[in-house]
Amino acid sequence: MRRIALFLLTNIAVLILLSIVCHLFGIDQMAASRGYGGMGGLLAFAAVFGMGGAFISLAISKWMAKWSTGARVVAQPQNETERWLLDTVRRHAQNAGIGMPEVAIYDAPEMNAFATGMSKNNALVAVSSGLLQQMDREQIKAVLGHEIGHIANGDMVTLTLIQGVLNTLVILAARIVGRAVDSWLSGGRDNRGGGIGYFVVVMVLQIVFGLFASMIVAAFSRWREFRADQAGAQFAGRNAMISALQRLKVNHGESTLPNTIAAFGISGPLAEGFRRLFMSHPPLDERIAALQKS
Repeated sequence: MRRIALFLLTNIAVLILLSIVCHLFGIDQMAASRGYGGMGGLLAFAAVFGMGGAFISLAISKWMAKWSTGARVVAQPQNETERWLLDTVRRHAQNAGIGMPEVAIYDAPEMNAFATGMSKNNALVAVSSGLLQQMDREQIKAVLGHEIGHIANGDMVTLTLIQGVLNTLVILAARIVGRAVDSWLSGGRDNRGGGIGYFVVVMVLQIVFGLFASMIVAAFSRWREFRADQAGAQFAGRNAMISALQRLKVNHGESTLPNTIAAFGISGPLAEGFRRLFMSHPPLDERIAALQKS
């Protein structure tokens, strides 16, 4: 739950910081003003900041993932395990019809793996040292198939598009309501969007709307895990994928992955009740059941 809370707070903090910067430099006031392109100007402002931030994050995702986890890219295999790892990823990538991704190993005690990158042919697959030590090769093969499935399905780009569109809608909706409240507080006078009512309402609504946007992003994230499990079953066999997920239950949802890439791990943190709406991964038991029924 701590990781889920940190993930949500990070997203909300970015929106709040954006609002403060825009307010201080007068960008917000110009976008909110009826005399500055009207709704078209406001929409353009929201799109630039909403989509721009999401795609910048995607563009630097490989670099951030390697830097934040201390992952070592396996360019030249140093032992038989690394050679097998490269060969397995290469076979999966060929079967999926994508370019060979970079392969990396990062030091972590838990069993985990993730994939990230800007496109299907410019991606990274990383596995933890704990996964290599605690899973057999059939299970690892299935996990690698799961991660290649994420890349082949274009999940990173799709998730970025969804996040960008939702960011845009959050920014736009908060400012439209803020403009209306500010106009009402000022008695209908046009103060070019600079009133305190406008700024306060925008800040509060970005938090509220941001929470709902996070639920939508989390719902898509959970759905893509089921699809990636199907890919792992296709590449390594259904029994191997089920076995890998059962083995992951030993982690009990624990992960040392940084919050910025936690959603891309093979499994995520657990939650109950209302908090389940913000989970990036479905419970492992649900994923296993889905494979057993497929």
